[in-house]
Amino acid sequence: MTDPATCSPDSQVLAVAEAFHGPGAIEAIDPLGNGNVNDTYLLRTGGASYVLQRLNTAVFSKPEQVMENLRVLGEHVQPKLQEESRQPGSRRWELPQVIGPRAGTELWHCCSEGGFWRCTSYIENACSIDRIEQSQQAKQVGAGLGRFHRLIHDIPCDQLQDTLEGFHVTPLYLEQYHQALVRTTVKPSEATDACIGFIRERESFCAVLEQAKARGELLERPIHGDPKCNNVMLDLSSGEAIALIDLDTVKPGLIHYDIGDGLRSCCNPAGEECEDLEQVVFSLDLARAMLEGYLAEAHGFITPWDLHYIPAAARLISFELGLRFFTDHLNGNVYFKADHPTHNLQRALVQFRLTESIEQQLMELEQLVAELSTARAGSPC
Repeated sequence: MTDPATCSPDSQVLAVAEAFHGPGAIEAIDPLGNGNVNDTYLLRTGGASYVLQRLNTAVFSKPEQVMENLRVLGEHVQPKLQEESRQPGSRRWELPQVIGPRAGTELWHCCSEGGFWRCTSYIENACSIDRIEQSQQAKQVGAGLGRFHRLIHDIPCDQLQDTLEGFHVTPLYLEQYHQALVRTTVKPSEATDACIGFIRERESFCAVLEQAKARGELLERPIHGDPKCNNVMLDLSSGEAIALIDLDTVKPGLIHYDIGDGLRSCCNPAGEECEDLEQVVFSLDLARAMLEGYLAEAHGFITPWDLHYIPAAARLISFELGLRFFTDHLNGNVYFKADHPTHNLQRALVQFRLTESIEQQLMELEQLVAELSTARAGSPC
C-alpha cells in the first residue's frame, strides 16, 4: 500500500479523498486499473474501500451529465436487485454506488486545480481479467453483459443523457480520421500506410449498424458503452460475473455496440496490447462461450434483427476501435493514454488484425449465432 501522504506528486489526491471521507480517514491510496481515459485510485479507510476517479473532462465535457446518468441507473436497478435477492437461488450482483462528498449537495467534488472527481463503492472479493484465456471466463463476461442489459433495457432512453455524442457512430469516426489524415504531422511509415490502406478498403462498411437503425431494424436502448472484458467483475470464489464497472459511458445507443465490444475484447486471447500481430486471432470457441452466456440472460428482449447483426457488430466494433486508435496516433495521442509515440499505432494494428480474423471467419460466426439462437428459442425461458 502507498502512504497517502505521498500518493501523488502534490498530495492533491489525498486532499480530494478527504473531501469525500474526512480528514484523517484515508489509510492508503493506490492507483487502480489500467484505463485509457480517467485517473483511478483505490482508497482504503478503516472499514471499507472505495474507488476515487478524476473524470477526463476533455472526453466528458459535461461530467454532470455522467453523474446524472449514474443517479438514474441506481434508482432503476437497485429496486430490481433487492427484489431478485429475495428470490430462491438468487445470485450476487452489485451496482457501484455513488458516494457524495461530505460538504455540499452535489454527487461530485471539484478540486482546487479544477479537476472533476467522484467516489463510488468498491466491489470487494472480485477481480477483472485483461485477457480471456478460458471459455468459462468468456461465458461469464457474456453473462455479465446480458444481465446488465436485462436490468437496464427498460429504462426510457429519454431519461438518460447522451454523455458522448457520436460515441460508437462509426461514420463520424471515419470523418474524424479523414480530417486527421489531412492535418497530421506524423511521418509516413510502412505501418501507417498499411493502416490507411486497410481503412480505405472498408469505408463502405462503416455505416452498417446506423443504416439498420435508420431502417427501423435496430432500436436504441440503454447501453453500457464500454463493456470490454476487464470492465466485468468476477467473483473470486465462484468465478461468476457480479458487476459491470466504469459506467461513465452509460447512455442511449445500440446494444450491438456493447455486444460487439464484448466479442472484440473477449475473443482475442493475445489481448489489446499484443506486440506480435501473428498472435492476434478471433477465437470462435470463446465467441461461442461469450454468446451462450449473453443469450442465457438477455434472450427475453433480443429480437431476430438483433441476432442478425451480431456478426457485423463484432467486425465493426473491432474496426472502429482500430480506426480510433489510428486517428489518435495521427493527432499526436491526445485522447488515449499512450506509453510511447507509436503506442496507439500498435494498438490500431492489433484491432485491424483482429478485424481481418473476424472477416475470415464471418460465415462461421453467422452460423454460430444462428445455432445458438435456435437452441435458445427451443429451451424453456
